This record gives sequence, C-alpha cells and structure tokens, in this order.
Amino acid sequence: MTATGTPTLLGVAAEAALAVPGVAGLQPRLAHCLAAAAAPTRTDTAPHRMPPEAGIRADRAPDGSGWRIEVRCVLAEDHRALDTARNVHDRVRTAVSSHLATQDVAKPVTVTVAVTVTRIAARPATA
Repeated sequence: MTATGTPTLLGVAAEAALAVPGVAGLQPRLAHCLAAAAAPTRTDTAPHRMPPEAGIRADRAPDGSGWRIEVRCVLAEDHRALDTARNVHDRVRTAVSSHLATQDVAKPVTVTVAVTVTRIAARPATA
C-alpha cells in the first residue's frame, strides 16, 4: 500500500469509468475471479458481487513518476465502442489526476490510462 492510497485510487477510477454513457460495467481480472471462486462457500443464498474496483488495475510507473491505470470495460451495444472507450480514457485520467492533486503529492504525477473493451453487452430483450 502506498501513501496515496491505492484502494481509494481504484474507487475514483471505477466511479469515473462507470459514469460514462455506454459503459455497462467493469470486468474483473482473472485473478479476482479465481480468488472469488476459491473463497470458502458462503452460507447465504445471495450471489457474490464483485466490487467495481475489481475491473481496475493501478500500478506505479517503474521510475516512480506516476501511475498506470488499466480499465476493463463491458460496453452497451447501443453505443459506439471507440467513442465510449475514448471517453472512459479521458474521464478516468482526469478523475485520477484530480484525486492525486488533492493528495500530498509534491510534484506533478503522470497518469497513463489503458482501456480494454472485454465485451459488448446486448440489451435485455423486452417481452
């Protein structure tokens, strides 16, 4: 855990991505899915929900100059994927940069964002 609070950073990025029109959700990485599957059996019948932050990965740049953010999105079929992905990129970068600016960071930090579209979700059929 770093001084800037990676979990908070993940939440900021997830919130920004989910606010973009056309984003149906965030896709957890395989490691999160496997960890959830290997967890002890739950006694309640409610389905286990993955937190939105599971679709975000944040790593410090190797030289310590900034952050690399990976966003894994599920998009709605009625939005153009390229425009939606660009919008996610811009909003996440802006939100994370603003969040880092409010932290006790002495020098400007670069934020690199990679957006991966994992699938296009079909709209539910209406009866």
